[in-house]
Amino acid sequence: MAVGIARPSCTSAVRGSRSGLLLLCLLVPLASASQNPFRKTVLIINDAGLAHPASALVTERVMSSLTADLRYQAEFYVESLDSTLFSDEDSQKESEAELVQQYGDRKIDVIVAVGPEPVRFLSRVSETFLPGTPVVFCGSTLVQAGGPKLTSRFTGTWITFDLAKTLEAAMRLSPGIRNVVVVSGNSPFDKANLNLTKSSLAAHPVPLEFTYLTDLDMTSLLERLRKLPEHTVVLYISFFRDASGNQFVNATTALPLVSTAASAPVFGVSDTYVGRGVVGGYVVSFAEQGKIASELVSQVFAGKNPADIRIVAGPSLYLFDWKQLKRWNLSASRLPAGSVVLNREPTPWQRAKWIVLSGLAIILGLTALVGYLLHKQKQVKAARNEQMRLSGLLINAHDEERSRLAGEIHDDFSQRLAVLSLGLETVAEGIPESLPETHRQMRELMESASELGADLHSLSHRLHSTILERLGLAAGVASLCKETSALNGTQVAFSQRDLPRSVSPEIALCLFRIVQEGLRNVQKHSGAAHAQVRIEKVDDTLHLSIADDGVGFDVEDSSRPQGLGLWSMRRRVRLAGGRYEICSKRQEGTRIEVWTPIKPDSDAGRTDSVAGSAPATATASEPGVI
Repeated sequence: MAVGIARPSCTSAVRGSRSGLLLLCLLVPLASASQNPFRKTVLIINDAGLAHPASALVTERVMSSLTADLRYQAEFYVESLDSTLFSDEDSQKESEAELVQQYGDRKIDVIVAVGPEPVRFLSRVSETFLPGTPVVFCGSTLVQAGGPKLTSRFTGTWITFDLAKTLEAAMRLSPGIRNVVVVSGNSPFDKANLNLTKSSLAAHPVPLEFTYLTDLDMTSLLERLRKLPEHTVVLYISFFRDASGNQFVNATTALPLVSTAASAPVFGVSDTYVGRGVVGGYVVSFAEQGKIASELVSQVFAGKNPADIRIVAGPSLYLFDWKQLKRWNLSASRLPAGSVVLNREPTPWQRAKWIVLSGLAIILGLTALVGYLLHKQKQVKAARNEQMRLSGLLINAHDEERSRLAGEIHDDFSQRLAVLSLGLETVAEGIPESLPETHRQMRELMESASELGADLHSLSHRLHSTILERLGLAAGVASLCKETSALNGTQVAFSQRDLPRSVSPEIALCLFRIVQEGLRNVQKHSGAAHAQVRIEKVDDTLHLSIADDGVGFDVEDSSRPQGLGLWSMRRRVRLAGGRYEICSKRQEGTRIEVWTPIKPDSDAGRTDSVAGSAPATATASEPGVI
């Protein structure tokens, strides 16, 4: 029965034997439109069916490697001689005859022979079966193949087989072993493998006692394996059929039964055994056999004559199963150098490394973010300090300008008005009594000049209070409260407690200006009939309170614009290193609270720290329009 599978630019087909082999198909990826891949047909002949891991592994490696080469469009036919199933020569010859009949007239570019029986078969029919077709062999030793005479159409790779290295590895892992139990089946293939085993051990003897369990049915074999003496290891060769004629799939059926029953570690001879119950050993690498065979086929595809391609020896390797090492408490540190360990359990570091590395990455990221934020915070702080410095310069310049204007008003304009008043008085005395209207007008002018002089004097005093400089903070604020009461009609009461005799001029000016601005707000916005100003010493700070019984306002109303006066008060407090709060409710009046150090903080214009107990932050619930 022929089975074909086709796709654009790629065709691959697999032929099955009488035993119903598995269908394998690997298709070449689409080649570009500019490429014209060469069409090649490959016949793969296995010793055992594809249900056997060794045959399947070699076949898969050959097909996957060749189909990955975009230079060729490969079509595969896979057959099996099933030599492991036949107990007589006639059945074997019948299978070979069917193969000759089926493919004798086909166009085959390369034959791949996997295992000893296909090599023997093709060497016998070399002159009659597809005589011009190159043959690439693998998966067999020269001894297993019977030392055939190979013509120029043959090239390939022989298996290297050295059981002594497996047993030496077993002795390294378990130094106390003295006995080796060799397990093998009863089929012709098993017997050939057993002879090869004995020949290998004879060539490289090891100081151990050998017991051969090769002529038993499976039940008896398993019973013997359950009762092995101490200091024993099991060497598993192959097991396709037991003494009762029962057939087994060597690696996937017989080996797990043997490994489970054995009371001692089981070592093997093939890489297809590792992971199915054996500890490991110096094993034949069927994976490497398939790789080498595919490389040789590629050379043939390229037009190279098989006679010019050197036959190579496929390497074996030390291969072990981590789970079996742990099962038998064998230390991996005793393995031969260069050993490959499969199914190794990850170490705690391997299990956790991605979590740890991810955590470190997150930590580094957060550290970088924190560093960036600290840098930005430092920049913001520097900008804030610079803003505070500029605000201080602005307020100082404002105070200096007020002082200058007050001086000019007092020294210049007030004097000139006084001279003007004297001149008007002199002129009035020279006007005849017969001009009463003129006298009246002159008196009005003199009264206006006098009122203007008083207003200028009051303005000069508000701009720069000389009382503050001459008599100190308490007298200056008291005078300001009296002046406000006299001019505005709001009764302002002033009180003080424990106020030091000497208050720093900077602090005194700060508090005086805040009282001045606060009373101006009372006059303009509150409609209050009464107000109270109190200054007292609390610990190492000065506490100023300005309260009124006016209309008040909603402190939480952020839609109300902030006035310049409020900004000035807040900046003055911050520059002095103090704290500032406003408390107010509608129809319940307003209270301004200020805490400042008695002496100015030398760092107040650069940092937010505050001398004494006063906090540095001049934040508070602040009013709207002031």
